[in-house]
Amino acid sequence: MPITTLDATTALLVIDLQAGTTANPSAHPIDGIIERAISLVDAFRVHSLPVVLATVTGTPTGRTGHGPGGREFPAEWSALVPRLSPQPDDIVLQRTTWSAFAGTDLTTRLVDLGVTQVVVAGLATSFGVESTARAAYDLGLNVALPTDAMTDPRVESHDGSVARVFPALGETGTTAEVLTLLDAR
Repeated sequence: MPITTLDATTALLVIDLQAGTTANPSAHPIDGIIERAISLVDAFRVHSLPVVLATVTGTPTGRTGHGPGGREFPAEWSALVPRLSPQPDDIVLQRTTWSAFAGTDLTTRLVDLGVTQVVVAGLATSFGVESTARAAYDLGLNVALPTDAMTDPRVESHDGSVARVFPALGETGTTAEVLTLLDAR
């Protein structure tokens, strides 16, 4: 289903566009993902809509198949892509969870701003993006997912989230659809 509507108060959530994650292998060319995400950031700022820039700085403490948790990532690994250029009105979050909502004050901040919808972009599709979209949906927010502004280390994981999970959480489409809807406001 294409992205058909943007609510009056829609926030953009950009997940993990940071030095470490963008240096990892990805299913789609990372430069294009960054360009489309920046075009969304710029448009949301022009329209005075909330922009959330979320980075991951470590892992939770639980054990996983990859070993023990509780790791901290170096500051340079967690640094935002410079071209995102955080502005004073942006919400900048640092977290050690997959979802931008878990363990942060994001829910309260969005409620205080009257946000009823989120557009979610970034890395990785099947990790941070999907977890954040699931949490947003669980909170009763409308969710829009421009799938050309996200990628994953594995194409199978990206495609699985896009085909099976995202249609149950919200509307999927393109960056161009979001930009057109913003300009039509």
